[in-house]
Amino acid sequence: MPKVMIVDDDRNMVKLLQTLLQLDGFTVAHEARSTEVLNAIRREKPDVVLMDKNLADADGLQILARVRADAEIGKTPVVIASGEDVGYQSKTAGADDFILKPYSPDQLSQILKSLSKK
Repeated sequence: MPKVMIVDDDRNMVKLLQTLLQLDGFTVAHEARSTEVLNAIRREKPDVVLMDKNLADADGLQILARVRADAEIGKTPVVIASGEDVGYQSKTAGADDFILKPYSPDQLSQILKSLSKK
């Protein structure tokens, strides 16, 4: 089973995503604190990370830059999710893909499955 790490501070969204992704065959890990994302990726070793761009205490693109700069975890596939159309900025910052909210569960699953096989 591929493992997805959700980086989001919205509890309701995380619960919904966990349920949907588990039903679709993913193992799910979660981190809400921006200061712990890199450590969580090292510890959990996800196949792909789904990161919200707008976290309460940080910008997801800044966290992405720190992930990409880290030799140990820098190649981990990352998908940025946002209600704002920041696809270009996300990919320029190093995201493997971008998904605009609201998105369908099928659309999300397809992106995560394709990236978790890399």
